[in-house]
Amino acid sequence: MKITPTIRTEIEKYLKQKGLSMTEFGHIIGLNVGTISGIVTGNRSLSINQLDRITIGMNLPADYFYEQFVEECIIEVPLNWRRVKPFLHRCIELGRLDCLQHAVSMFLDDPIYSLSLFRLAEDLFHKGYRDTAAYLYENVAESERKQHSERLAICQYRLFTIRVGDDQEKNLRAATIFEAFVERLDETNQLDALKDLANVYRSLREWDKVEQIAKALEIKAEIQYKLDQQHDAKEENSKKPVSPPFAYWAFSHLLCAEVCEAHKDYEKALQHTYTYADLSWVKETDEITLEWKKRYKEWAEANTYVNKLHAGEVNVLADYVTFFSAQKEETLPGLDNVVEAANRHHLNVDHILKQFETEIFALLDKTKCVGVYNQQFMTERYVHFTCELAVYYFNKRNFAEGFTFLLSCLEKSTLINNKSHIIKCVKLYESYKDYASSETKAAYRNLINEVDEDEK
Repeated sequence: MKITPTIRTEIEKYLKQKGLSMTEFGHIIGLNVGTISGIVTGNRSLSINQLDRITIGMNLPADYFYEQFVEECIIEVPLNWRRVKPFLHRCIELGRLDCLQHAVSMFLDDPIYSLSLFRLAEDLFHKGYRDTAAYLYENVAESERKQHSERLAICQYRLFTIRVGDDQEKNLRAATIFEAFVERLDETNQLDALKDLANVYRSLREWDKVEQIAKALEIKAEIQYKLDQQHDAKEENSKKPVSPPFAYWAFSHLLCAEVCEAHKDYEKALQHTYTYADLSWVKETDEITLEWKKRYKEWAEANTYVNKLHAGEVNVLADYVTFFSAQKEETLPGLDNVVEAANRHHLNVDHILKQFETEIFALLDKTKCVGVYNQQFMTERYVHFTCELAVYYFNKRNFAEGFTFLLSCLEKSTLINNKSHIIKCVKLYESYKDYASSETKAAYRNLINEVDEDEK
């Protein structure tokens, strides 16, 4: 069995090899001789700051002794969170998640340290170390004894936001798991949690879920708004949601309008749109309030055009194009709505597609989040748009363009695991495959092989 030298023996060996006294080495690394002597003789505990100085002085990689530090200075001594915490932060900075996990494992069985681990996770989450934070949240959630505690709910909320990404099946699982914990959050956190949950479900086109969440959001936002009116909501120490309560209330009606639109009930969709367009009852005049009122007025204008267009009022098309052409963040949703309406009502929108040709091919290159729209929303709209565009060109017998957008839709659908659009693409291809070039057929086979690999 191989015996691993201790940190102490490694330091002793280095000093002998270099012919350095403890005093000389102490001068090099900025530690006094008493500290060096205490560490080498084992009479003094070793901090991570001291270890880092010693490691640098020995011209070794910064994390060279980290695995040994866990064994000798954490596992083999009484637990001491204050001494271990700086080591965990260094592990994060140097990407040594393995050492962090090994060290943290010593604290997981003792509920006394649950709050400390949670606070560390929160700190890391807000600093952008999401993977490491996820590991801590998962363990805190598992060890949390009070299963209805707010801390457990916050862990699940953070894990939900971390887990949501490109893969739609994973997003659905993340949303389903988190949904059960929303009510356990405090009232202000519930508003943002419901908003985030609704955005995931709307990107999945799970309209029943979106409607359910929208109704809950409306009630909770209205209650919060009334509470704010009764009390001084602007007190420094009062806990507030990210946005003003009325903004969540308005968002609930925007969601309901989208649900109605998805069910082709355009009249009811317009009723909800007119509801969130009129925020005259909100009397606050601060900058944030005015900005939100402006946003909802613009969204209402856009969605009024959309619902009228889908309902067959094609005379609004030119005004709608003028509207979204002036707002970069509305370009993709706007084009998607135009092409969907064109397919439904047999319109010729070649002139509009020509006008936005540069933007469309930029989208083919890379779809990215713009303005208030998150990545999941933009990616889903892109997939829907390219599918509608493929249908539009096939209907016009422009097969080359049709296959260009069909393949783009299939590629992105495969990437995000959007099975409903993968199936639509396959059906479209089968309907028009006789018009496909040999290059198109080869590209299609490659994409289908990727789908088959993913299924395995």
